[in-house]
Amino acid sequence: MDYQRLTIRGISYSQTQSGAYALLLEHEETNVKLPVVIGNFEAQSISLGLEKDIHPPRPLTHDLFSKFVTQANYELVSVIIYQIVDGVFFSNINFKNKSNNEEMIMDARTSDAVAMAVRFDAPIYTTQQVLDEAGILLELDVPPTEDGDAEEFPSGENLSNVSLEELQKLLEIAVKDEDFDAALDLQEEIKRRKKKID
Repeated sequence: MDYQRLTIRGISYSQTQSGAYALLLEHEETNVKLPVVIGNFEAQSISLGLEKDIHPPRPLTHDLFSKFVTQANYELVSVIIYQIVDGVFFSNINFKNKSNNEEMIMDARTSDAVAMAVRFDAPIYTTQQVLDEAGILLELDVPPTEDGDAEEFPSGENLSNVSLEELQKLLEIAVKDEDFDAALDLQEEIKRRKKKID
């Protein structure tokens, strides 16, 4: 299968889900963004994994498992986000035994898989289908909102009163403001309307 490589672009606090964060992954070639909702602990663990100079006084769960993998003479080769079902991402962690090159694949939550990948500097991949279903393309020349405050985005039934062109503008603003929950709602509405046109 032709996998698409992703890079971590950042982690931001979720605008609509209390205690949740949005992990922003980006396709290297097309700049399509893939927002993944993760918990507080996983957000902290990924951040600490990215900051190689910061070490917590006691090992976090992902640090402990990473140490175990290394001690067992395995290496983490890659993470693959292979599916999205009802807004939930499914991922595999691919390991290789250093002694006999035997491969081992483990099912994992995407947040845990990414937290492990950053500790091994391992690449993160996804499929084109996942990018098509959940990816968001951000236009960088989005004008700021007039009043300077955070944009209030319509949702649910309110989206039916908004033109397709306006939906596209709101999507760009939502991604720029890192309101990925609103961005996903807007993108779903855009895709639904485009299917009707086809």
